[in-house]
Amino acid sequence: MKLMIVGATGLVGRHALQIALAHPAIERVIAPVRRAMADHPKLLAPVVDFDALPADAPWWNVDAVVCALGTTIRVAGSQEAFRRVDHDYPLAVARHAREHGASTFVLNSAMGADATSRIFYSRVKGEVERDLATLGFASLTVVRPGLIGGEREEYRAGERAATVALRVLHPLLPRRWRINPADRIARSMIDAAVQAMPGVHAIGSDALA
Repeated sequence: MKLMIVGATGLVGRHALQIALAHPAIERVIAPVRRAMADHPKLLAPVVDFDALPADAPWWNVDAVVCALGTTIRVAGSQEAFRRVDHDYPLAVARHAREHGASTFVLNSAMGADATSRIFYSRVKGEVERDLATLGFASLTVVRPGLIGGEREEYRAGERAATVALRVLHPLLPRRWRINPADRIARSMIDAAVQAMPGVHAIGSDALA
């Protein structure tokens, strides 16, 4: 199969890329990125501007998409910029891929995603889940991790503090509140893309702990 990974340079995306490149069922990986990546025989990594994606590029012709795009309001700089990265970019990718025949889409969302939430972050995550469901994918899976464990390229002070606290409390916490390792999230996303179960599915944080 041909698989597209979007967000391949991020924490979860890097793990997803490694897993996909080693997966025997995946013969080609397409990873649109903002900056050039190291070469690999199975990898095509076109450098793109996510604000102006090329609608007719031949590399949109894939079987499935794994989307690990995501940021924070602090890193993005504003709510508007956050929404562009976490809602508009995934939706644009999904539309282009669907128009070129992709039948499966897997999204790294977040625990608490809800389009009606009063919390801006949760509302945006819920809105992108809702909007993806209208595009007609035969298989749509949303993965909803809690706090993601792993080393990011950018420093997130709030996440670092929460990670320390959750590690101390780990034995006492319900599974849904435990740290979700990035590699486990990535594995669940690749599995969902390869298996392509018909319908809409959600994988909660308790299954990722």
